Formats: sequence, structure tokens, C-alpha cells
Amino acid sequence: MEKHYLTPEGKKQLQEKLNLYKTVKRPDVVRRIGIAREFGDLSENSEYDAAKDEQAQIEAEIAEMEHILLNAEIIDKKKISSDIVNIGCKVRLYDEDFDEEVEYRITGSSESDPRNGIISNVSPVGKALIGHKKGDKITVQTPGGMTTYSIVEIDV
Repeated sequence: MEKHYLTPEGKKQLQEKLNLYKTVKRPDVVRRIGIAREFGDLSENSEYDAAKDEQAQIEAEIAEMEHILLNAEIIDKKKISSDIVNIGCKVRLYDEDFDEEVEYRITGSSESDPRNGIISNVSPVGKALIGHKKGDKITVQTPGGMTTYSIVEIDV
């Protein structure tokens, strides 16, 4: 069974999104399907087809969110050590190739947002960092090529 690591905030956000899908989006698309049915011939009814496609997408997303919440392991920051990199840590790195510091928060894949410095534990950089200590150097294959980082600081 696949574990989905979530912060308490991430779990709350996912529950809110699931509630929105169940109480607003699902009833809205059902309403639109009913209206489209009234247009008659369903075989040539593009509004009906579009609403049915959207309904399938919404139901798939609801099922995925329910699956994640059912298999969620909530990250307890009190149990995380700042001695080694783990899920829930914020890590400041020195990028040796670009001579700059970067900072990442490592979360489960459900919460990742790489553009905002939130990477998952299964991303190439996240996976390479897990288990390492301050001062360690890691080299990782990224989309831009091989990159070497030094771990400057680990924070919870």
C-alpha cells in the first residue's frame, strides 16, 4: 500500500478541496447534465458530452483525493530531527554549479510545488537528500543535468 505523506496543513487543504468537489463541483456538473439532456438528441449534443466528460474528471479527482486521505501519514514536526534530512524538513543547500544557495521544503508528493521550493520525497533532489546530514555533498541528476549540492542547514 502506497503511503501519502502530508503535513497537517496539507491534509486540511486536501479535505477542503475534497469538500468543494463533493458539495459544489459535483452538484453543478449534475445540474448541467440535466439541462443538456433537455436539448434533446444526446448523440449530437456537445454540451451533454462536455458535461459528462467533466463529471468523469471530477469523480476521478474525488476518488484520488479520498485515496490519498485514506492512505495518508501525517508528518509530525515534533518527531522530526534536524540532524538528518527527512520529509517535513526545510533544507538550505549550496548549489556548487551556480554558486548560489537554494532552499527546499521536502513534503510528500501530494503537496509538492517545485516552483515555490516545495519538493517531494520522490523527486530526484528530494530522494537524494533524504537521510543526509549538514555538510554532506550530494550529486543528483536533474532535468538540467548533474548538479552538486552541499547541505548548509536543516530545519524543521
